[in-house]
Amino acid sequence: MNDLNGKTIVVTGAASGIGAETARVLWELGARVIGVDRNAPDAAHVDRYIRADLGDPASIAAAAAECGDGIDALCNIAGLPPTRGRVPVLTVNFLGLRAFTEALIPRLADGASIVNLASLAGLGWADAVPAIKAMIALRDFGGVAALCDAHGVDDARSYFFSKEVLIAWTLQNRWTWRERGIRMNCVSPGPVDTPILGDFLETLGARAEEDMRVMDRPGRPADIAPLVAFLCSDGSAWIRGSNIACDGGMHSHVLANMYGLS
Repeated sequence: MNDLNGKTIVVTGAASGIGAETARVLWELGARVIGVDRNAPDAAHVDRYIRADLGDPASIAAAAAECGDGIDALCNIAGLPPTRGRVPVLTVNFLGLRAFTEALIPRLADGASIVNLASLAGLGWADAVPAIKAMIALRDFGGVAALCDAHGVDDARSYFFSKEVLIAWTLQNRWTWRERGIRMNCVSPGPVDTPILGDFLETLGARAEEDMRVMDRPGRPADIAPLVAFLCSDGSAWIRGSNIACDGGMHSHVLANMYGLS
């Protein structure tokens, strides 16, 4: 079911963390992997590297064109941590991701899969719908700061908000390309032990400390990559517009507490 032999799959953020592990897993399952990143990924598990800056519309357009046609899956894994500031975080984590995805849509094969890496941090998206709608409506990369000012999104909140928007955008696109069999889903990890885990702990402070006490351990890229790979496979064709938690039970823990079930 997870056999990806012969499929061409684009992975953004392939140089480190979850993106690097996903590229490795996909490659070992037989896929031809195109790694898109600002930094060069491990050549052992990437058949082709395309440099791109997801904060730069010109770079995004050039990278998408360079990917070629007949792409069977796109894994949107590249992203910035909350320490980078609200404008870069929202620009890369949503506007750039969306622009790259939309540029690749004509290049995707029928039946292709799009997998967005969201986060447990986006759990509260339903409480931020007006701001989310405004962000989805924004097309100007230069308009992020003004939108943040209008909706009270500061640096500390920017990462949460970027993932809330990504989850909502995924839900919106559950059937957008259904006539071509193209599906979009997202995966929401909890805290994962990657090079940017320290950035999250620094920004989230007491909340992160509480999460780490509840969890038996932080996640690992190897916990997340197989789920992304499954969503790229033909076996996941009936999963559409879903946000799948992969977080050691943290999503369930939050819901159980919220509804008095713990």
